[in-house]
Amino acid sequence: MAGLLALSRTIDRMNEFIGKWVSWLILLAILVSAANAVIRKTFDMSSNAWLELQWYLFGAAFMLAAAYTLRQNDHIRIDIVYGMFSRRLQHWIDLLGHLFFLMPFVTLMVIYFVPYVSLSFRSGEMSNNSGGLIIWPAKAILLAGFFLLALQGISEIIKKIAIMRGDMDDPTPFISVHEQAELEAKALAEEVRS
Repeated sequence: MAGLLALSRTIDRMNEFIGKWVSWLILLAILVSAANAVIRKTFDMSSNAWLELQWYLFGAAFMLAAAYTLRQNDHIRIDIVYGMFSRRLQHWIDLLGHLFFLMPFVTLMVIYFVPYVSLSFRSGEMSNNSGGLIIWPAKAILLAGFFLLALQGISEIIKKIAIMRGDMDDPTPFISVHEQAELEAKALAEEVRS
């Protein structure tokens, strides 16, 4: 299990680095959008390439940060129902969800995106929009995002099994929204007192 946990830590570190790095793509997309708007209004000039670049940047941030979001345990779930169960049952729900829903989905997406990206790259596929960009980088980002999500899914499965076996502590203990609000209120009260 030690080797698998080492693999899990490596995947976690990689996805954490990528997830934090791609957050800058949102800022870059905003800057491209602002520059495009200023140039369009000031000089009455524009290009579809700038609009598509914004889409590429936002899509890259979304897809490449999906694995980081899973690593941080920040994906949306129904906390009202999930919070009613014991932590042990929550671990089982997470493990089975990763095994039977996440992993088959991301595996299929990776398998189907490889030829999709390859064909787009080989053909030099371009946007249908006048002055648009080449398409294969956007498709490659989709492939990379699902690949990173698959790797993070493997890491999460390893960690869930290790937690359930008692080989490691729970790195992301579940706190319901109500409990989180109480903790924040207590912290705020302490801050006000001091």
